[in-house]
Amino acid sequence: MVAAGAALADEVGIANLTMGLLAERLGVRTPSLYKHVGGQEDLNRRIAALALSEAADAVGGAVQGYAGQDALAAAARSFRAFVLEHPGRYAATVGMEPSGPDDPLAAGGRRLLDAFTAVLRGYDIPEADVDHALRALRSLCHGFATLQAADGFQWSADVDTSFEWLIAFADRGLRSYAPGAGAA
Repeated sequence: MVAAGAALADEVGIANLTMGLLAERLGVRTPSLYKHVGGQEDLNRRIAALALSEAADAVGGAVQGYAGQDALAAAARSFRAFVLEHPGRYAATVGMEPSGPDDPLAAGGRRLLDAFTAVLRGYDIPEADVDHALRALRSLCHGFATLQAADGFQWSADVDTSFEWLIAFADRGLRSYAPGAGAA
């Protein structure tokens, strides 16, 4: 049922996903869904956990065997592809807080961060600055992918070329990073 909800969220957007709409899609009455989830918020949390786990699988698999710019490019492209293919379920992850360390949402988030942390091992980023570098990479990848998914690039430059430019930009920044130059 969560997978069906995630697929429907990708079609209609997470903000438009309702228990009634999901019940209609599944051919059941809405009260039947409450045997499986505690309500709309629980469904959205489960969709977010699924999305984080799927994104972690995609990015983690993409970076295997790569380092440096190749790993960065593989991670960024994989993340972007995931967001573009699954915009509704990915949107469910934004702002969703884990309820504790054992929450599947936390586990999926850790796995996704681990995949991006593996990318950073190919750069000379001091341990004290890894969180800053992760936030920078997330901002770049998330921002580009969500803008593209929302049809936010409506001018003539090729979007794929722009994304490759972004990857090269991030690589140059990470390679030229001077230890100790991070945020205070």
